[in-house]
Amino acid sequence: MTTVAAGTNWAGNYAYRAGTVHTPRSVEELQELVRGADALRALGSRHCFNDIADSPGDLVSLASMPSEVTVDPESRTARVNSGASYGAVAGELEAQGWALGNLASLPHISIAGAVATGTHGSGRRNGSLADAVTAVELVDGEGRLRRFARGTDDEFPGTVVTLGALGIVTTVELRVEPTFRIAQHVFDGVPFEAALERFPEVMGAAYSVSLFTSWSGPVFDQAWVKRREDEPDPGESFFGAPAAPVDRHPIASMPALNATPQLGEPGPWLDRLPHFKLAFTPSAGEELQSEYLLPFEDAVPALRAVAGMADRIAPLLQISEIRTVRADDLWLSPSSGADAVALHFTWVQDEEAVRALLPSLEDALAPFGARPHWGKLFAARADRMRDLYPRLPEFVRLAEALDPRGVFRNDYLERVVFSG
Repeated sequence: MTTVAAGTNWAGNYAYRAGTVHTPRSVEELQELVRGADALRALGSRHCFNDIADSPGDLVSLASMPSEVTVDPESRTARVNSGASYGAVAGELEAQGWALGNLASLPHISIAGAVATGTHGSGRRNGSLADAVTAVELVDGEGRLRRFARGTDDEFPGTVVTLGALGIVTTVELRVEPTFRIAQHVFDGVPFEAALERFPEVMGAAYSVSLFTSWSGPVFDQAWVKRREDEPDPGESFFGAPAAPVDRHPIASMPALNATPQLGEPGPWLDRLPHFKLAFTPSAGEELQSEYLLPFEDAVPALRAVAGMADRIAPLLQISEIRTVRADDLWLSPSSGADAVALHFTWVQDEEAVRALLPSLEDALAPFGARPHWGKLFAARADRMRDLYPRLPEFVRLAEALDPRGVFRNDYLERVVFSG
């Protein structure tokens, strides 16, 4: 086992206070580490924008654990090591003729970190990344290896989106399907009012649809439409918006070099479902992010509420993305219980100004039951989370049972889960 300094998160806006990062090479080494620790947290790809992954003690990375992507064709599941990135796992699945049904915008994020925070892709028929999980194995606070499976364990829906509170996840099993191809089309300038008038139709027009806006005009700047190869071609117009003549970056002023191929050219699912290529540094670099998920049926009034704050949002914004997520039954999933629309904000890196804005943004979205993405910047605390997540008390009891010593507790969990 090796150790390194903790450093900062991907965006550089958060410096971990943990002492060191341990990199065990086996489950047995991890179990020994947990048994001897007073405080320990798992560190994924560092793509969270808050202190969710920090620890008052040390951190542990599973990036050096043995690689595994084992498909069971009969059950259509794949067993994978949780420290791997989605890009790495997707490549192995594609080589074996299999696919995941959904991917996030970035293929660089780790399996365990994305699942634990409820990260998602897009598509009215597509669940979040966590919704694809059929079983998890984790090392609990006593160093025991535990397994929870859908359909077998009543606690399973509480063991997927866990915020790292239950243990260190070593392995997950994911639903897979035969490989498929996607064609990606981008359209410029979807009229705002026209899109809202036909919002269910717009967002359900293809396998995955994303709308991007700077909130500075009467249009959604771009629509990214990802269709399976056997779905209809949208043609040269999308709800009044013309097809982009060249590849685009979600931020129109940036070069499209690191964006996945567009212009309707079909390609493997793993090269089209993310917005960004695995081979490139993701996104814009220096940025902050927030995101809120709320019932799809409330999407239009929620978007109007955000538009009413455009004069305050636009000066701090790089780009905003609107996506959809199918409902699931996971206790702490932001899309639990109802099909959701996700309102994502990529901010400039002015954390003081962004944090000052967030309470007002959350107040505007509160009537719609908006749930913040667990790994991004938000202002809500535990009292608000109890209103948003009816199963939160059960989750707290499960955490206390699996981690009686509080090895995995940190400031974030005390603030947004356990306090009060």
